[in-house]
Amino acid sequence: QVQHVESGGGLVQARDSLTLSCAASDRNFSNYAMGWFRQAPGKEREFVAWISTISTTTYADFVKGRFGISRDKAKNTLYLQMNNLEHEETAVYYCAMHSRVNASEVSHYDYWGQWTRVTVAS
Repeated sequence: QVQHVESGGGLVQARDSLTLSCAASDRNFSNYAMGWFRQAPGKEREFVAWISTISTTTYADFVKGRFGISRDKAKNTLYLQMNNLEHEETAVYYCAMHSRVNASEVSHYDYWGQWTRVTVAS
């Protein structure tokens, strides 16, 4: 059973930076693409970033060059570096395995982690 465990969330001030981690239990971690999503209170879960097996990346438009997704295959870990955070980005953040076609579609992912909470004070 594949498991993903997010960590690194916390309380930060607006314009601060934070790095999230996602530890994968699967020894085949390097063989599949991964994504980060987030869900703010009262809103739908939304796509944040995607990374392929060869570290090609795609981002949501609102990232605006502030976020960076990366992976360390030796450590079976996915990362999300977030810079210049805004209050509106307060949410729980998830990582998941991209298992089908559309990189930005929630239903095209499996093995979701339990989330890590990011709170950005205004």
